[in-house]
Amino acid sequence: MSEELTLINQLKARDERALSSLYDKYSAALYGVIIRICRNEANAQDLLQETFVKIWEKSDSYDPEKGRFYTWAYRIARNTTLNSLRNRPELIQNQDLSVYKNKEDDQSETAIDLTRLNGTLKQLEEHHQKAIELVYFKGMTHREAHEEMGVPLGTFKSYVRQALTNLRKSYELLSFLGLFIFERIL
Repeated sequence: MSEELTLINQLKARDERALSSLYDKYSAALYGVIIRICRNEANAQDLLQETFVKIWEKSDSYDPEKGRFYTWAYRIARNTTLNSLRNRPELIQNQDLSVYKNKEDDQSETAIDLTRLNGTLKQLEEHHQKAIELVYFKGMTHREAHEEMGVPLGTFKSYVRQALTNLRKSYELLSFLGLFIFERIL
């Protein structure tokens, strides 16, 4: 039995140490998801705590046969954040003051931006594309993804860093819109 599966079983048995270990392992990645959506540090910290409370409360519903723990936790974090923003729109840190946009215009802009983002991704070197795909589209941790690619962990992290740097250079909206689109796709 893997170390993670042991932790999950302990979590289901209400072992607080297991929750603490899972927090140590995944909090940084989940915080990254939350902060990209809400774009407010204080709110992101509260939402991270709320996410782990939900993970604790819903641990019995996690089924390792249906997917990775990180993917399950990621969805809880994302949904918790989106629900919070829907319920409290004043928390949204939006630079665009034109809040009365036409919904069809917004959807067509998203489709155009997604097409541009996909085109930009295809311009990356193959190993950079693969690194981004594993982490952002398949929800793997860096440790899982470096093993999948068969490269050292440090090399894999460099691939991700280089890919994001290249994407930022060629796609000026990636820091806001691109990562937001990643969240919407997943």
